[in-house]
Amino acid sequence: MKHFQKIKTPVLLLSESICRQNIKRMSEKTVRNKVKFRPHFKTHGSAEIGNWFREAGVDAITVSSIAMARFFSVNNWNDITVAFPVNIREIEDINDLLKRIRLNLLVENQEATKCLGKMLTGRTGIFLKVDSGYHRSGIDPENNKLIEEIFDLIDKFDHLEFMGFLTHAGHTYKSRCKEEVLRIHEETIRIMGSLKNKYQERYRKLILSVGDTPSCSIAEDFSGVDEIRPGNFVFYDLMQLHIGSCGYSDIAVAMACPVVSKHGVRNEIVIYGGAVHFSKEHLISQDGITFYGLIAEPMKGGWSHPIEGVWLSSLSQEHGIIKSQNRRFFDQVRVGDFVLVLPVHSCLTANLMKKFMLMDGRIIG
Repeated sequence: MKHFQKIKTPVLLLSESICRQNIKRMSEKTVRNKVKFRPHFKTHGSAEIGNWFREAGVDAITVSSIAMARFFSVNNWNDITVAFPVNIREIEDINDLLKRIRLNLLVENQEATKCLGKMLTGRTGIFLKVDSGYHRSGIDPENNKLIEEIFDLIDKFDHLEFMGFLTHAGHTYKSRCKEEVLRIHEETIRIMGSLKNKYQERYRKLILSVGDTPSCSIAEDFSGVDEIRPGNFVFYDLMQLHIGSCGYSDIAVAMACPVVSKHGVRNEIVIYGGAVHFSKEHLISQDGITFYGLIAEPMKGGWSHPIEGVWLSSLSQEHGIIKSQNRRFFDQVRVGDFVLVLPVHSCLTANLMKKFMLMDGRIIG
């Protein structure tokens, strides 16, 4: 742990052993279910962590932007799905990528589909984005007229290849029990299966792609699904813990934050670690406490489970305020120490921090 004493500013610590175990567990699940594993790389955004996936047998990935696709293409990933409705203002960048890799794009309207048909210069896989209940983006699965109009446009252009239907059941993130996640998962599979049954005669090879971390972590039955695209599972976090997707020992990241002040009258500890490090996502405990992270103690090779009676109670831009009802913890923490904070949402935290410190002190990005 001697490397940690060199920490000057907030640093996102990463347990390689936990991360690799999370990858292994999900990979083994895909093998059991005979589905393709196309993990979402937006959570970690790291070339080195990407190699850990490669070592686990992964050869195709998901990203959330053309810029991210470009980054991973440079790192020798040649089969990439951009799981975000295509932004037609990036056509030039997409065409550049098509010279080097196999690329799949998402459409959900005629305008974007027509633009791709007219302006793309290379063969491109096209997924139809389906709204399976999250209501963020995607086509209503009952809107047969729109679906068939988009099909007709895809078929019009030889360089557009319809791949199948893709969805993200993001509403599982609002669940607070495994049973609710499984109910959403089963409904998602029903919706997607219905689309496959309806259109498989037209497209014999169409596939179904799903991929939220809660469903992929909790469910054991993926009948009818062809590929899964979870991302957050690589690190997990407190949100996934509250949903029931993981246990404390599966959380692979913790933020090390310097202590800059203490206020005994309020039982508060001020840390250098705010919204620009964690984001402002929060959870509410069963007893009604709002928290932005939980506090763990450093241990050999990692950190402890959360300390009882201590939580990150508020965030501003750079400041974080830790509330402590635990007198032992409050008294032992000194100005100049650092504390470890388990994040509510590891995806946003990792995106803000960009780099990770491994337990051996190495910095990776």
